[in-house]
Amino acid sequence: MQTEENLSPEIVVGLKEHYREILSLLGEDVEREGLLKTPERVAKAMLTLTKGYRMDPKAVLNSAKFQEDYRQMVIVKDINFYSLCEHHMLPFYGKAHVAYIPNGYITGLSKIARVVDIFSHRLQVQERMTTQIKECIQETLNPLGVMVVIEAKHMCMQMRGVEKQNSITTTSDFTGAFNQAKTREEFMNLIRGGHF
Repeated sequence: MQTEENLSPEIVVGLKEHYREILSLLGEDVEREGLLKTPERVAKAMLTLTKGYRMDPKAVLNSAKFQEDYRQMVIVKDINFYSLCEHHMLPFYGKAHVAYIPNGYITGLSKIARVVDIFSHRLQVQERMTTQIKECIQETLNPLGVMVVIEAKHMCMQMRGVEKQNSITTTSDFTGAFNQAKTREEFMNLIRGGHF
C-alpha cells in the first residue's frame, strides 16, 4: 500500500510543476516569497486528500474480521469525514452513520470508520460515497443488512454558485434487513438519540 511518505518523488515533482503553472496562469508571481513553496505544499496536500485511492477498504475490514454469533444492529455513528467533490475539487464534510446486522461475522468498530475515511479520501460525490461504503461492508462481511446515512455541507454550494451557507445534504442507502421500514426507523431513532 502506497502512502504519501513512500510515493515516488516523480509524482510529487509532477504535481508541483502543474500547481506552479496554475498559479502562474491565475496571474500570480510564483517567485514571490509567500508562494515559493506553495506548489510543493499543495502537491503533498493533494496526495493526502486522495490517499483513499491507494488503500483497500475490503482489506481493512478483513484485517479484523471475527466469527461471532451476534445478530443485532451494530451502529457506528457520527463518523467525521472530509472529502473533495469531483466537480469543483472543493471540500464537502460532515458525518457518516453506519449500521450493519451481523450474519456470523463482525469487524473491529474502528474498521468501519476507516472504510468511511478511505472512500472520503478520493474525489467524490456524496451519493456515490454512500453506496460505496454500503457495498464494501455488504460484500466483505455478508451481513443480514447494511445501512449508511451521510449528512454533509458542500463548499461548492457555500463558496460559489448558489452560495447557501446553511444547507445540509443527506443521503442514505441500505440492503437486506434494512429494506423493512421498521428496521430503518430503529436505526434512524438510534442515530438521532442522545449522546453519552
